[in-house]
Amino acid sequence: FRQMSDPGQEFAKIRVWGTIGWIIAGLGISYLFAWDSSQGIADGMLRNTFLMCAIASLALGFYSFSLPATPPKADGPVGLKEVLGLDALALLKDRNYAIFFIASILICIPLAFYYQNANPFLAEIGVTNPTGKMTLGQVSEVLFMLLLPVFIHRFGIKKTLLIGMLAWALRYALFAFGNADEMVFMLLIGIALHGVCYDFFFVTGQIYTDARAGEKFKSSAQGMITLATYGVGMLIGFWVAGHITDHFATNGAHDWQGIWMFPAVFAVAVLILFMLTFKNSKTVNPTSTL
Repeated sequence: FRQMSDPGQEFAKIRVWGTIGWIIAGLGISYLFAWDSSQGIADGMLRNTFLMCAIASLALGFYSFSLPATPPKADGPVGLKEVLGLDALALLKDRNYAIFFIASILICIPLAFYYQNANPFLAEIGVTNPTGKMTLGQVSEVLFMLLLPVFIHRFGIKKTLLIGMLAWALRYALFAFGNADEMVFMLLIGIALHGVCYDFFFVTGQIYTDARAGEKFKSSAQGMITLATYGVGMLIGFWVAGHITDHFATNGAHDWQGIWMFPAVFAVAVLILFMLTFKNSKTVNPTSTL
């Protein structure tokens, strides 16, 4: 074991294995075990996915005990403010970052629709091996993560974030008008857009946060934006997605076009507000986080 000597260069090579693991799990569920087939769902086989996750988590827990000790480096006295990460709140005094922070929370509402509804949607309308097909999103995530530094250098932070938000709206429009027959290609394109949706907004947001925070507040700033998105944003997002999904449900069936159009329009609204209020930021180093 060794610590990374150059995190900027080595992080992506390590992070990509998490995405590969996701791909393997999805392909296994669909093509090896067929837990998400119509018969498998009817037989309740999807419960095995939780067992698989429990076993994997237990194995990782035991594996973590074999890792070397990495005590935090002491850079002087540390107070309660630093421990709780409250020092990162100073970033919100910057108007641009505050706008980005709010947009990050709001864009998690469309994100929650994908996490909550994409697989049930594909299964309900009759797409075969839905979990396996959804791994297209992780494949594109790897590809676009490699392309992300090029886009940031070429277009800058604002345009890259806008491309990410636009991809969310386009994805849900494709879901709304696609089907499991002659228009299945629209669903597959929507799934494959995951790399743009996730990398161009959330990973770019991490890079932007790193650049704005600097070395001193980097860790607490990343913790703050993670809490805002995967904590507050996703909590609100799943609440909204649940209510919208229930509203368009009748006798166990769903009006999926109505469900998907809501996050599509919502993503466009967030995009327009962000485009009008966020000022172009200075160029940042895309390898600072990647």
